[in-house]
Amino acid sequence: MICRDCLAEFSGGSRCPNCGSPRLLNHPELSTLSIAHIDCDAFYAAVEKRDDPSLTDKPVIIGGGKRGVVSTCCYVARIRGVHSAMPMFQANRLCPDAVVIKPRMSRYVEVSRQVKALFEELTPVVEPLSLDEAFLDLTGTERLHGGSPAQQLIRLQRRIHEEIGVTVSIGLSHNKFLAKIASDLDKPRGFSVIGQAETLDFLADKPINIIWGVGPSATRSLQKSGIQTIADLRRRDRKDLIKSFGTLGDRLWHLSQGDDRRSVSAHRPVKSITNENTFFEDISAAEDLEWHLWNLCEQVSARAKARNLSGRVVLLKLKTHDHRIVSRRMTLDAPTHMADRIFRITKNLLHQNLTHGPFRLIGTGISDLVEVLEPETEADLLDPTSGNRIGAEHAADKIRAKFGSDSIIFGRSIR
Repeated sequence: MICRDCLAEFSGGSRCPNCGSPRLLNHPELSTLSIAHIDCDAFYAAVEKRDDPSLTDKPVIIGGGKRGVVSTCCYVARIRGVHSAMPMFQANRLCPDAVVIKPRMSRYVEVSRQVKALFEELTPVVEPLSLDEAFLDLTGTERLHGGSPAQQLIRLQRRIHEEIGVTVSIGLSHNKFLAKIASDLDKPRGFSVIGQAETLDFLADKPINIIWGVGPSATRSLQKSGIQTIADLRRRDRKDLIKSFGTLGDRLWHLSQGDDRRSVSAHRPVKSITNENTFFEDISAAEDLEWHLWNLCEQVSARAKARNLSGRVVLLKLKTHDHRIVSRRMTLDAPTHMADRIFRITKNLLHQNLTHGPFRLIGTGISDLVEVLEPETEADLLDPTSGNRIGAEHAADKIRAKFGSDSIIFGRSIR
């Protein structure tokens, strides 16, 4: 056993003999497991509460707008039934006293970088999945940090809370698949362990959609074939699964055995950076669509700048009222991560496709990513004022870096 408050190690009991805490981590394989998944708890809402202590005990929803959906919400709001992707009208009905806050992506990127810096103090093998979650491989770090991976992770969990002001939940196991499942077992501020010896028994009765990447469509297909649980998968012949579901079938068969041979990679390439927004009510007005598009472009730009990446391809995604997907892309002469440039390209693509509306979703992004070697300054010869706008965006970035993400906003963000 390890006490999660004072790190004392001992055997037996329901409380720590050193400090009396009931927050204990107890597992026979604690000293041998080294693959972790760390997930920030209600990250966007936690950042808002950290920045504004008056929100501490209040239900907070990140999202907004009559047509908008919930991006995320704090646990107080979740107790009331609010959840991600819920239409805002429904969230407001369930939680009328909620404080609704528009997403501040640049701020969340800042805090995410602080959290990642603490990850990298433990191990260079950190594989980010998004702003608020990552895999860590702590194999071989015991001598360096003077403790097992479990002990190091307990210290890390406490440091993130004390130094950054957000909380995380941790899953520890022998592979990525099970570590990710474990991190979701005891949120918030949880620490769960799935050992090798218990893997098959643990997975047996779990629903198939517990497998990362098995969404609603794949779940329905598997259920139609009589596969409801992991145990159902195990009873199927591997060749039959491959015949019915292709490469997904082979992957599912291996995962049903608890077999995940993917390594944690700090150098896994990011293929694209995208954001999208689903509306509660269909939108056809160009002005309304442009407002949503600009906000998405700022979010994509902030994430790209945080990773020091630019894209050679700019993407636009639209979903029509009858659920048809309209995808458009433009390849650039020079890569970009500037919000203004992404917006002006996608705005043109949008206006070329307005006749397909009304729309229930809009999204944008960049792909074919490359590392930024020097600041983007080149102006467009066909747009004489583009250099001034690029300069203004660089200046705004510097102000935000020094005074916070809310210190300056562009006029088109105001509505």
